[in-house]
Amino acid sequence: MKIVVIDGQGGGIGRSLIEALAPALPGAEILAVGTNSAATAAMLKAGARVGATGENPVVVNCRSADIIAGPAGILAANAMYGEITPAMARAVGESPAQKVVVPVDRCSIHVAGVAQWPMAKYIEDAVRRILQLAQKEA
Repeated sequence: MKIVVIDGQGGGIGRSLIEALAPALPGAEILAVGTNSAATAAMLKAGARVGATGENPVVVNCRSADIIAGPAGILAANAMYGEITPAMARAVGESPAQKVVVPVDRCSIHVAGVAQWPMAKYIEDAVRRILQLAQKEA
């Protein structure tokens, strides 16, 4: 099971996801891919097995991922203050992996039907969904 967690900025969402997933899925390969080195470092400190930074690692690792997780901005070119390149968004979107995204309205993405929750609640729900998907894959 390969879970690719993508994040940018300071890596806080990715860090929170990995902190919850790493102990719950000890056999999974959790790969932290940051759009910048600060995000990658935060996710590695949270327990990711390996990390990489930049556009090419996103493109390459989305091809073989079973699950891709991160803020909703990973789906949109030029989101996250320009950190998500068109190639990154395309790689995420075209990947056959299951995708679990955390709604973040700062990315100008508003998901209809999603209640306004504190970030911690979104992270909790994302982790629950990833664990369900991981059980199906096993």
